[in-house]
Amino acid sequence: MLGEYPIEGRRAAEISASVERAVGRGELEPGRLLPPMRELAAHLGVNPNTVAAAYRTLRERGVIETAGRRGSRVRSKPATTAREYSRLDVPPGVRDVASGNPDVTLLPPLTEVFTAAAAQADRAPTLYGEAPVVPELGRYARAALDRDGVPDGPVAVTSGALDAIERVLAVRLKVGDAVAVEDPGWGSLLDLVSGLGLRAVPVRVDDEGPLPDDVERALTSGARALVVTSRAQNPTGAAVGAARARAVREVLAAHKETLVVEDDHGHGIVDLPLHTLSGVTHAWAFVRSTAKAYGPDLRLAVLTGDPETVDHVQGRIRFGPGWVSKVLQRAVLSLWESGAVDAREVAAAYGRRRDALIAALARHGVASYGRSGMNVWVPVPDETGAVARLLHAGWAVAPGARYRLGAPPGIRVTVSALSGGDIEEVAAAVAAAVGPAPARRYG
Repeated sequence: MLGEYPIEGRRAAEISASVERAVGRGELEPGRLLPPMRELAAHLGVNPNTVAAAYRTLRERGVIETAGRRGSRVRSKPATTAREYSRLDVPPGVRDVASGNPDVTLLPPLTEVFTAAAAQADRAPTLYGEAPVVPELGRYARAALDRDGVPDGPVAVTSGALDAIERVLAVRLKVGDAVAVEDPGWGSLLDLVSGLGLRAVPVRVDDEGPLPDDVERALTSGARALVVTSRAQNPTGAAVGAARARAVREVLAAHKETLVVEDDHGHGIVDLPLHTLSGVTHAWAFVRSTAKAYGPDLRLAVLTGDPETVDHVQGRIRFGPGWVSKVLQRAVLSLWESGAVDAREVAAAYGRRRDALIAALARHGVASYGRSGMNVWVPVPDETGAVARLLHAGWAVAPGARYRLGAPPGIRVTVSALSGGDIEEVAAAVAAAVGPAPARRYG
């Protein structure tokens, strides 16, 4: 009966918004079949073309999918029900090792650099029509990229890594295109791909990054882009090694039209060398964010890539925000120039906790992974049960569902807030909650 569907509206925008609200509230659950367009049009008293336009909007926004005569249904992981909803509410008295935040004691002080940047803005205010990137920041960022072997390319500044990736995908791909993504991988990226109306193709990962055979399979099957995390992959801690980089670059060399997007998530918090995949294909982009090393509220990332991609991204920025605050850019430049964050020291701090947790879990017979960064990934046989039992034991961990497409269940433990005395306690709690995990690979 159509009356059971919480859909209303007279215009296409109203109908699509009604469906999206219902999905977001859980009134239309993932996989739910939507009414045929003509039936819904008759029910609402509108032209079928109006419903067709609404359904098209919903497809483009990643809320529904259409399978010919089998009709339209809510996507199994709709963009409206973002993976943020998979986050756990942390009750009072429960330790939070789920949020993925950095250790605040490792973040640099900001008062002095922002005071100096504001004073400079007082002397020479930024005005409309000026270049969007502070020249000194652009030169500093480009020199750092050169030292790490990232191919030459112009530099743009965006409001964080996800903003950069969104703009790159938007200017290079069209609705319906397939994108190869790590599985398990960054939940916000998986939301973004779906929200842009793109189709995610899972690529399994191990400690060394994406598996070359899976990359080949994804590209051969039609994926037009590949998104890879260079270091400190979220949630597994994988980092692309030299041999893996060579193998994946060989695959990419046979698929020159592929858009390659690299997110150097571990910049500033790992001491492993970068082995870039950029520059093999015609279109590529490389992103570095300040979030993990300098603080999540510093919404700034540096983007480089082939000139056409970067030019398109800069054009889209001009249409929208225009530029990222020059006060912010100058403050970040001061942090870089002053060496406010010692990457080796930060990497060592996270590494000690991460390695200690992995070793403690191993003593309990539990396999876990985390080559770099601040997270440990633990494969589990029953994800929901493990999360619930750990919550009862006083530990909030991140459910793996937020990060998975087809990969087996798992949980993510962030080590940032753990002290030496916490390690054995959390390891024992995880072992009691999940039992031995025989899996060797993440996916």
